[in-house]
Amino acid sequence: MPATRDPWLERWLALIGQKAGGAPILELGCGGGRDSATLAAAGHRVVGIDLSAGAIAKARTLVPSGEFYCQDILAPLPVVDGSAGVVVASLSLHYFPWPQTLALVARIRDVLRPQGVLLCRLNSTGDHHFGASGYPEISENYFNVDGEPKRFFDRTAVERLFVSGWRTLGLREAVINRYDRPKSVWEIVLERDG
Repeated sequence: MPATRDPWLERWLALIGQKAGGAPILELGCGGGRDSATLAAAGHRVVGIDLSAGAIAKARTLVPSGEFYCQDILAPLPVVDGSAGVVVASLSLHYFPWPQTLALVARIRDVLRPQGVLLCRLNSTGDHHFGASGYPEISENYFNVDGEPKRFFDRTAVERLFVSGWRTLGLREAVINRYDRPKSVWEIVLERDG
């Protein structure tokens, strides 16, 4: 079964437009540019990063107006601290041990302007089609899935991740149809507090 349309950002476009304020939107783990294309179609300039050179090539083809970098998400980000109004991180923050995940969220907060927003999606602990069970556990809800570490989040972990320096604007658990099987995710929209 082919992947279906995944319009998750569309319901947030008014907020994104308000918070971007003409500055580029930083997308972490942009993949082949699906979300970048949604943002560009809404008139935004996108700066995207992804570890996969193949994905970056696809994103550059799909969104020729975007600025894309092939780099690790843990490397220095291609925007200046305090300059971004919006950061998008859909299914890209789950590969790391908990201390690195906390540090990454702090770095995202640092690149945002005061009252800037982060729109992100995280693997849910209910995401059994994509590794939340049946794999060797590295630590609590962090598994070795086919040779790759993947973290899965329950509501408590989501709240712990964004406990300091954030105001929650939206938080919901949902099933999306982005891939060949239903995927359980947390969708979180947060405003930098201060």
